[in-house]
Amino acid sequence: MSTRSQLRFVQRVEQPGESDSDAERIAQVYRHSDGYPASVLRDLVQLKDLLDATRAERGPAYTAATFVFLDKLSTVELYLDGDPERTIDEAQPADLLETSNMEHLDQPLFLLGHGVENPADGIHGDEEFLYVVELPTTNAFDEPAEWTVKVSGHSAFPRWDGPTDEAFERATWQFEGALTVALDDLLAEPV
Repeated sequence: MSTRSQLRFVQRVEQPGESDSDAERIAQVYRHSDGYPASVLRDLVQLKDLLDATRAERGPAYTAATFVFLDKLSTVELYLDGDPERTIDEAQPADLLETSNMEHLDQPLFLLGHGVENPADGIHGDEEFLYVVELPTTNAFDEPAEWTVKVSGHSAFPRWDGPTDEAFERATWQFEGALTVALDDLLAEPV
């Protein structure tokens, strides 16, 4: 059974010449499976650690793309099972592009399972969790700063194919705070 979710990566950007107005840069990802907080938060911590170590954080779009890439990369091993009939070699990832290596698969998860969403188009309506990952407004060469996250309650938001912003605005959040604390806090309580 899939646990669907939407992850919204946001970064507030100061608008020059505007008084108290900040714009938001948003990238949104649909995740079809393993969208429950323990899984998503672990993946976000791993992503943040990697981006901090490599100084590769470049805002919401890059962060969302890297999240999807790492998530897909983690499922590829399911298709590298050592079957001598297939020529996929984990040392040769291009083997995955050879369609004859996919004939045994109905729908390979590493090709599916994610979507890059247009926040204006709405959510599917069958998600169980919403997440907001707020990235700090920093220069890529500054010291890495804390990410904050919001995790919705289980299906605690409007479920329709309408404006995404409204679902995120009306969601009931079971956690809001630093990513470094989120996993421990949410694992301590039953979801």
